Amino acid sequence: MKKWNKRTYQEYLKYLTSLKDEKYHDFSLKLVSSKYELIGIRIPFLHKMAREISKTDVISFLNLGNNIYFEEVMIKGLVLTTLKDKELLLQYLDNYVSLIDNWSICDTVAHSLKIVLQEQDYWFFKFLNYLKSNEIYTIRFGLVILLNFYVKKEYLSKIFKEVSKLNTNAYYVNMAISWLLCECFIKYPEETLLFLKKNTLNSFTFNKTISKIRDSYRVSKEMKDYLLTLKKEGLGYEKI
Repeated sequence: MKKWNKRTYQEYLKYLTSLKDEKYHDFSLKLVSSKYELIGIRIPFLHKMAREISKTDVISFLNLGNNIYFEEVMIKGLVLTTLKDKELLLQYLDNYVSLIDNWSICDTVAHSLKIVLQEQDYWFFKFLNYLKSNEIYTIRFGLVILLNFYVKKEYLSKIFKEVSKLNTNAYYVNMAISWLLCECFIKYPEETLLFLKKNTLNSFTFNKTISKIRDSYRVSKEMKDYLLTLKKEGLGYEKI
């Protein structure tokens, strides 16, 4: 099994930079703002690279890296999602999430973290703790995990309770809340509608939730018309 060292890691980074797709790079720059340098490599290839790296000595890989490139950080997260050992994942996950500074890495990695399907209650409360963070993308990571793996009846009341505690003007947090609540409504309309009628969400998040629900083809016209009557005055958010 391949063991990573500083030399092989630098060779790996050199290989990544050789894959630059100029058009994709320019397109991605318009969508993602990050402190990491964007090479310009399509996401499916990053998944492929992560799967290949998962067949090597993953620990030696995870212990290396300068976290210079967007794709480098993305692949590291995707490698973490391949881990089947809960304790090993826990050694690296919190530190990794602290590196996230954009929605693309956040959502791609959170969507791929299928280990949460094992011991779901354990992971549920683990990620609820992320919602208590002061970091925008740590909170969003927790919300996207809930969206992808926990929109189930047994978790609804807790999701509603915790989401109600989030009082932030952070755009990427509020958008994730809206996305999550939209999915809750589509799957559990009665319960979610009851929550929406009594919620303490800020105007932007509430109205964006209504808008997302109304965009869904899985919601009746009658319900869409009714939801429109619930919209709040004002927006009240900053894109931070």
